[in-house]
Order: sequence, then C-alpha cells, then structure tokens
Amino acid sequence: MGLLSRWTGTRIPDGLVTPKPEADLRDALLALNSPDVPYSLREGQQGEKADLVAECHIKRVGVRLKTSMRLVPEKHEVRVIHERWENRSAGNANQQYGRGHAPAVFTQKETVTGPDGRKQRVEVFRFDTQEVTNPLEVTVLRAGWTWRGVFRL
Repeated sequence: MGLLSRWTGTRIPDGLVTPKPEADLRDALLALNSPDVPYSLREGQQGEKADLVAECHIKRVGVRLKTSMRLVPEKHEVRVIHERWENRSAGNANQQYGRGHAPAVFTQKETVTGPDGRKQRVEVFRFDTQEVTNPLEVTVLRAGWTWRGVFRL
C-alpha cells in the first residue's frame, strides 16, 4: 500500500474474502444504525453525491462529524470522505472545518481534590472519532469491498 493510500485511510480487504453484492453491503451498513451507536446512518440526499451518510454530533465538545460514502459496484469499492466541524467557543467565533482521514480523540478534564487532599486532573469525557468510522470500515472490508479514502466524491 502506497503513501497516498495510507494518508487517505484506504483499506483493502483480505484476498480470501469474496465480494458481496452491493445490496447486501448497503443492508449491512444500514443495519449498524441503532440507539447504542454515537452516529446515525442514512441514505444520501439528492445534492450530497453520496449513497450513504453517517453523521455524529457530539455537543459536549462542539464537534460534528460526517462520513459520506459512495458505493462503486464495478470496482467493489466504497469511496469515503470524512468531514469535521469543530466549534469550541460560544457564538461560532472559532469554528473550524476539516476534510479527510484524520482520527482524533476529544477529551474533557476537570480538576478535583483527591483522597490525599492534592488537586489532580481527571478525565470526565472522552470521544474517539474512530468510534464512528471503525464499524463502517470493518463492515465494508468483511463484505470484500475496498474502503477508499478520497478528497472529494
């Protein structure tokens, strides 16, 4: 696998897996949708250029993630673009936008007094963006399709 493939987050399935039909892959991806996961998965809308879209909004840290997927049955490939909006201040004064494969971990910490009376920083919240992308990626690879990161759909 080349440097560009690593940079875009491209993953290739094990050669022993026979690619499943597009309809089976679509059903398997949509089956990931449940109240227990931190994202919602839906069919792409008309202007999105995507077949499926996974969205996640973590209000606690001011982050919104969107993973757009286009299925390419001729190549048994899912083309993926990740987008991230961050707003960590009030009034949208410092909003940031990013696109592409960039795993990140968002945490919140508080200062508390420990049992020995000393102050210490304790992690009270943690969110890893791979909680959204890993289940999607694993489902695609198990179906025998390539997970290909792209810069635009």
